[in-house]
Amino acid sequence: MFSDSSPSMDPASPGSETRPEINPSSPATNPAAVQPIEATPEPTAFESTPSPVADPPPERFNSLDELTHDLSSLHDLSTRGQWEAILDKISQSRALFLLTKPHEHLTYLTYQVIALTKLRRSDEASHELNSLHDFDGEHYRYESFPEIYPGRKGSMVPFSLRWMYALVPTRLGNRQEGLDRLYTLLDFVRERVKEKEEANDSVELWKRREIFVMSCLLGFHLGHKEFGVSLDLIKELIKRDPLDPVLVSKLGSVQMQFGDIEGAKATFDRVEKMSDHNGLVSETQFKNLVGRNKALVHVVAKDYAAAVREYEECIERDGSDVVAVNNKALCLMYSRDLSDAIKVMESALERVPTAALNESLVGNLCSMYELAYVNHTDVKKTLNNWIARVAPDDFDSSCTRV
Repeated sequence: MFSDSSPSMDPASPGSETRPEINPSSPATNPAAVQPIEATPEPTAFESTPSPVADPPPERFNSLDELTHDLSSLHDLSTRGQWEAILDKISQSRALFLLTKPHEHLTYLTYQVIALTKLRRSDEASHELNSLHDFDGEHYRYESFPEIYPGRKGSMVPFSLRWMYALVPTRLGNRQEGLDRLYTLLDFVRERVKEKEEANDSVELWKRREIFVMSCLLGFHLGHKEFGVSLDLIKELIKRDPLDPVLVSKLGSVQMQFGDIEGAKATFDRVEKMSDHNGLVSETQFKNLVGRNKALVHVVAKDYAAAVREYEECIERDGSDVVAVNNKALCLMYSRDLSDAIKVMESALERVPTAALNESLVGNLCSMYELAYVNHTDVKKTLNNWIARVAPDDFDSSCTRV
């Protein structure tokens, strides 16, 4: 796919997996060296970034542009991953004094912070966030500007800006500070939920935000193998929605990492028996979730052939299931079928590049190149050049290790 000529296979290369940072000349016979992609409920990076606009007013609006100047353009650019263009647009809007209301400045700043962090310029994002001072100050409340916002009350600070304030320190290596801010944000959200309930106001939006923040925390704790607190968070989330098959599946995967294989199997069986999952996932997504759960059980038992069959069924139902694609390839690698493993990943990049352009998947593919090909540097350069043409601005091409 990425090479004009067929590279020579290195007969001395072991057909097994290494992490991308491991020297490819070292045999990787330890299954723990695998870098699978999991279908997680937590928003990682910015997959589920909250809306960068403040809570919308009760009036109806016909377009995003009626809320904030040219907001629809920023939104469209973000969905295409054109973060550099967003920064240019924000700079131009400020230079031309197009932002005339206080909430517009905050909305544009939110997009700026998200774009800078996406582009791995988190130090600049932190500087912008620190310029805001107190989010809960009077200068960020609608009632402080009655001539601009007659009859409106409350904070004009977008929720996503508060979330970015918590997230950015983790990108700068200050994990504990980020966790502290996330827990502070969770307290803030829960206080808003309580206030809304006491006032008999609609509370659904803030409850979704509470689940969002808890899911963020779950992601951070799982990423550092802090399984005790992770289990507590998962169980609390499941209490709120016991019919969420994704969350219950995550509970099973954590049980497996704990070594509770039988408990995990029972949890996965519970997912499979969910006849009603409240429309949280489509029927195809549900079947693939069940299939990936079964495959995970086979992987733990080192029955890679059975796992491959489950992943193949998932891919037949949904060719863009990047979790199944990646993990099928890894199972083939463990079975020492390195050639087919590479074909699986290259095929996915050809068919569904938007879904398959995932740093973990690309990093695994490059590990396979290093194991399989004598001239792996040339092959990876070709892949890197292709990525540069089609990937969004925030794709981290360093995963190719060129």
